[in-house]
Amino acid sequence: MDALKDADSLPVTLLTGFLGSGKTTVLNHLVRTLPRTAILMNEFGAVALDHQLLQKMEGPLALLSGGCVCCTISGSLSPTLKNLWMARQKGDIPPFERVVIETTGIADPAPVLDNLLHDNWIRARFRLDGVVTTVDALFGMGQLDEHFEAVKQIAVADRLLLTKTDLASTELVAALRERLATLNPAADIVTVTHGELDPAVIQNLGLWNAATHSLEVARWLKPQRYQTASAGKLGGKPRAALHDARIQAFSVVLDAPLDRYGLQSALSMLTSFRAENLLRFKAIVNLQGEPQPTVLHGVQHVLYPEVKLDAWPDDDRRSRFVFIVRDLDPEFVAKLLADFSGAAQNPAAVSP
Repeated sequence: MDALKDADSLPVTLLTGFLGSGKTTVLNHLVRTLPRTAILMNEFGAVALDHQLLQKMEGPLALLSGGCVCCTISGSLSPTLKNLWMARQKGDIPPFERVVIETTGIADPAPVLDNLLHDNWIRARFRLDGVVTTVDALFGMGQLDEHFEAVKQIAVADRLLLTKTDLASTELVAALRERLATLNPAADIVTVTHGELDPAVIQNLGLWNAATHSLEVARWLKPQRYQTASAGKLGGKPRAALHDARIQAFSVVLDAPLDRYGLQSALSMLTSFRAENLLRFKAIVNLQGEPQPTVLHGVQHVLYPEVKLDAWPDDDRRSRFVFIVRDLDPEFVAKLLADFSGAAQNPAAVSP
């Protein structure tokens, strides 16, 4: 990745969350506090944006206060983004500086991410800054029990917004926080009251931090949040009663430099044949014959474009992976990576 090119592209935030978890309330606040934002919605007419924010309506397009613009996603996401970009270039709409895409409450985030990352025209002008998921403190526990979509939305998130904490007991909020931290150890949890939050909370969540003009691997990967365990320590079948009981978050560390094509083969196998099981992974890897580290990222079948860093972020030259999977044996993943990438002679450290 060219850091300068990435810095010049417009950041995109994917805002997801289960039905009734407070996405629209958050959007109403963001429109007031984060000017020059384009907001894309799946069903604009059904979303209760504050009418005081609406300046005029032109079919599926609404101009909002603060130089914001809101529109519906017409069919595929790509044409909508292209139309917005062209209207911005022509001066037909305010020159927005960022995009927030709000999904429906039961949406799978993976197709949206696929669209953003694999349309070359879109990739040249927009960059995914992060996935933000709202979680209902009052009903979140039940939603996680009954709906795997809710679990998946949490697993792929870069940041979790915990809403309606004023309506839930202290004990319920504490239990939900613990559950969220188990499902997605790397995602920070931020309490949001009545949709009010610092806009900085949802910005600069990706690898590239536009505020500091730097690539922040340690913050983005957060490998320290995954406990280390030796092989064989992850035994025992998970309880099948709850959706998230079948999910495991773990890390794999490989000491020896990895063969590029072997690693690509291993990841291709996971994303092609185990896409439904591979909810998310992130990695910084040491490839054979390459002095600079490479950053990898994937969600289900979607592999992000790899990022080549200018230098290692620390003195650790090992390849470090973090995974969130469903019904997928961590030991199988570790062995697959080691065998295909030429690191099998070095034992893989796996942590649940």
